[in-house]
Amino acid sequence: MTEKPADGLMPFHAMEILKRAKAIEATGQTVCHLEVGEPGAPPAPRVIEAVGKALPQAQGYTNAKGMAELRDGLAAYYADWHGVAVDPDTIVCTMGSSAGFIIAFHTAFRPGARIAITRPGYPAYVNTLLGLGFGIVEIPLTPANGWKLSGADIAAAHADSPFEGLLFASPANPTGAAVDRAGLADIVATCKRLGVRLISDEIYHGLDYRGPSVSALELTRDAIIINSFSKYYCMTGWRIGWMVLPDELVRRAEILQQNLFISAPTLSQIAATVALGERDYAEEQKAGYAANRGLLNDGLRALGFDIGAASDGAFYAYAGISGFSNDSMSFCESLLEEAGVAATPGIDFDRAGGNRYVRFSYAGRRETIERALERMAAFLK
Repeated sequence: MTEKPADGLMPFHAMEILKRAKAIEATGQTVCHLEVGEPGAPPAPRVIEAVGKALPQAQGYTNAKGMAELRDGLAAYYADWHGVAVDPDTIVCTMGSSAGFIIAFHTAFRPGARIAITRPGYPAYVNTLLGLGFGIVEIPLTPANGWKLSGADIAAAHADSPFEGLLFASPANPTGAAVDRAGLADIVATCKRLGVRLISDEIYHGLDYRGPSVSALELTRDAIIINSFSKYYCMTGWRIGWMVLPDELVRRAEILQQNLFISAPTLSQIAATVALGERDYAEEQKAGYAANRGLLNDGLRALGFDIGAASDGAFYAYAGISGFSNDSMSFCESLLEEAGVAATPGIDFDRAGGNRYVRFSYAGRRETIERALERMAAFLK
């Protein structure tokens, strides 16, 4: 799990930890999974029912942009949740948010363009950009301001090393930090002033514990919006997401989708169409995450982890381990091998300072978190 990078690419350590945890479980031992950011619950019952009915039918390709029913449903979602009118023709359904990022980068930027990301941040941002031949500029964030990005941060980074795009998530992975409406407006205005194309990663929308999530679409039509059914709708393995694009980018994105992916999986699109109407079920899951959030945050603090207030959104605790180790990879490996607790090393999210942090997911069952805290207490003695 500690192989060296090749041409800047690094393993996705959360998945490396998961692989090792599965190998340990295969020997009959139990592992408390706090490493991967995915809900423990299945999709809503009506979603499973709809897929069951569709299974006997031929599952051919759909329109490259996605089924009309799904795109109409997404347009209604933006009207209902965010009060904005979105033309379904500007929506492209994708194979998870991951495919959306690839299409967005190739749609909006010239080869080799520099795109800014936050540090810490989702590791696939760095690795996807590098793997596709784009340059990156990292904007460092700190716990002093709650890990939140500001317009001033963007402007300072741009003055030091200009970039053409900004990829930004709120709520964010791994910190769970979320900007409010004023903060997002500041980011949007700064990007407009600097001529920077904003890609707004909104896959944790719905999982904001302070109030309704604010979409960049409420403030601008120039941004590329990336979202997914993975988190809020409990559909990680279904690999279904979507993009909302400015008018001038839609046709190029459609052509790239046709050639790179043809279309998103048909069964997953059927499932997603139904999932949009299952908000009550999704909110039940969110209530469980909210309870887990307090339990894990308080438990980690009591064990001596360096952790501030509970996260604004998503389902992560990003905890400092300075009291135990200065090597998050080694710490996580030992925690897994000796205590049977799987967590993700901070170097996944921050290659510069991540050795001092570990990310724990609280998207699973309460019993798993309670057992993990007990095992960690014994491990840290």
